[in-house]
Amino acid sequence: MKKIFSFLLCCLLANAGNAQTTPFVHPGMDQSGNDLAYMKQQVLAGAEPWKSAFERLKAATDTSYNVEAYTHVLRGPSGNPNIGGNELSKGAGLAYNCALLWYITNDKAYANKAIAIMNAWSGRLWDFDYNDAKLLAAWTGHVFCNAAEIIRHTNAGWQQKEVDQFTHMLMTVYYPLIRYYYPNANGNWDAAIIHTIIAIAVFTDNHAMFDNAVDHFLHAPVNGSVFKYIYPSGQSQESMRDQNHVQAGIGEFAGAAQIAYTQGTDLFAIADNRIALGYEYTAGFLLGDSTYCYGPISYRVNALRDDYEYVYRHYAAQGIYLPKTKKAADSIRPRAARSILTALRTPASYRKVKGGGTPVASTIGYIAGAGAPCDVKIPANAVYVSPGQSLQDALNKTAGTNTWVVAKKGIHTLTATLKIPSGVTLCGEGVGTVLFVDPASGIRDAVINATDDMHDVIIRDLVLEGSITTDTVKDPNGNRSFKALAKRGGFIFRAQHTGQMKRLQFIHLTVQGCTFNGVEISGADGITIERCNFNENGSSIIPGPRLQHNLLLKHCTDIRIRNSRLDTSPFGSGIALDQCRAVEINSCEVARNAWYGISVAGCEKVAIKENLIEANDRGGLLLEYFYTGNKYIDVRKNLIQYNAGYGITAYGVENGTMQLNRYAGNGSNKAQELISPEQKVMME
Repeated sequence: MKKIFSFLLCCLLANAGNAQTTPFVHPGMDQSGNDLAYMKQQVLAGAEPWKSAFERLKAATDTSYNVEAYTHVLRGPSGNPNIGGNELSKGAGLAYNCALLWYITNDKAYANKAIAIMNAWSGRLWDFDYNDAKLLAAWTGHVFCNAAEIIRHTNAGWQQKEVDQFTHMLMTVYYPLIRYYYPNANGNWDAAIIHTIIAIAVFTDNHAMFDNAVDHFLHAPVNGSVFKYIYPSGQSQESMRDQNHVQAGIGEFAGAAQIAYTQGTDLFAIADNRIALGYEYTAGFLLGDSTYCYGPISYRVNALRDDYEYVYRHYAAQGIYLPKTKKAADSIRPRAARSILTALRTPASYRKVKGGGTPVASTIGYIAGAGAPCDVKIPANAVYVSPGQSLQDALNKTAGTNTWVVAKKGIHTLTATLKIPSGVTLCGEGVGTVLFVDPASGIRDAVINATDDMHDVIIRDLVLEGSITTDTVKDPNGNRSFKALAKRGGFIFRAQHTGQMKRLQFIHLTVQGCTFNGVEISGADGITIERCNFNENGSSIIPGPRLQHNLLLKHCTDIRIRNSRLDTSPFGSGIALDQCRAVEINSCEVARNAWYGISVAGCEKVAIKENLIEANDRGGLLLEYFYTGNKYIDVRKNLIQYNAGYGITAYGVENGTMQLNRYAGNGSNKAQELISPEQKVMME
């Protein structure tokens, strides 16, 4: 059968991850040689704030410090135990301070101290160990490299054998420990690791290492990339943890981008200045803004860190205004030192950018879920159920009457699977209404259909929590669904044949943390999913990875998925369609899923329009061929960016149209699509 494809005006945007091919510039870390010279000029001319920052740096730099290096550096969780870690961190920072002061003053005492510190550690350090080994290496590596880069390229008296010894430490102690990254940890870890690997790459002139770090910056799994860490709204992966870690994370990503920018690779501009968006969100919250967060935003450890100066100046020099970041930088500047000096570049070093203005959060699928603004009018005859009372009894009594059952705010603990009859509306009171499966109950699926022919059901304005707890924990990364601590599915509705279930609506619903599918529907006609948040569902638990998703629809017809958020399935897709017909997916955020953003198999008449499909690990959209392919597929006006594989992968599609999609940074190749008429079954 003839295969027909139409590709019109597919905009292939610049890929920031293109391989580094030009020679590295030296000095070339936080600043180039020209930047350092310009900074020195400003200091010596008495220009502010650089003159005062220089004076503070001099006052804080103790050249009489007795360097104590360790052979084995051990740092446990939260610094307990800490053997040599503080000394290493202090030594790295002092070496960088001394290198800068040497450059500005030409006082050899500063150069000699920096050299003594680097020689002491590179001649002694063998390894790191304990829980924070990678993190400590990542924190200190780029600081040491900045010091070494200045000393090495300014005739400071560092002997070649000493340079070789330092390089040996980087390549035999630091790099082997961090080269595989650690994306399963909170994202500040990989941000720091990327920062140090980029620094080591520049110092050692290793282009392959540099390219690998940039690729990880853009495409890493779990929490490891800038897109896994800073969401399209500006929220951070750690916003629910504490603000010190958030600022550390965005600061390390910005630090890596700062070195990359010196070398001609612009990671600041990607995805409409995503780093700037993260800074504005976090600075705004810390300065008192009312900020929306998916989950309870943390007020813990919320003092402003010294992480804002460079980011503010970088964007301001290009006409991009960050009012909250500027305000944060202004408040820190009177007591900052090194960060002020290293934030300065020569004006000529900035590349011209179009537009300007202020970064704007994505509105695609935002805000979704039970926290979305809602003015629903609950009927006067609604039945209210308080936590501790039986939702099942209320649903059974109102079955077939289209009466509303309202689950009042609080934790509704399910000791048995909740069975939904026909002709009911189950409504909550927003994010405060939580359905939670009793961990001791042994329930696999939280909510199922009471009969095979269930029909006329509305579920809205509540949260189904699939995790092991509803409590706010100190570190939410610790009990995420990819760790499979609980074993349960969310809403699992199954019929015996296509169209047996009818007219199902999900509105302002949040389903999160389920190890099996978050929402699975088989055999329904007339499905509406409106402004829902299906997040962090689908683990590797049996039957295995790539089979369980945030949303799985099988043998269903007449489907509308709109204005929703389908993110962060740890082993599956945001949306998986199998043998479905007449599907519309419109204005959804489909991001950070471990398989594809959207996977489609054996479907007909599917329209995928105006969605944000971002940072999915295998690829953006998969149109898969098994025994039969997909027919009449219309993919248009989507923003498909920074997925780790192709933006679109398609095999054996009949009558497929891909029009007016925008692509950026998908995979490591220039090609953003893999479109094949071949009836090929994927084998992996």
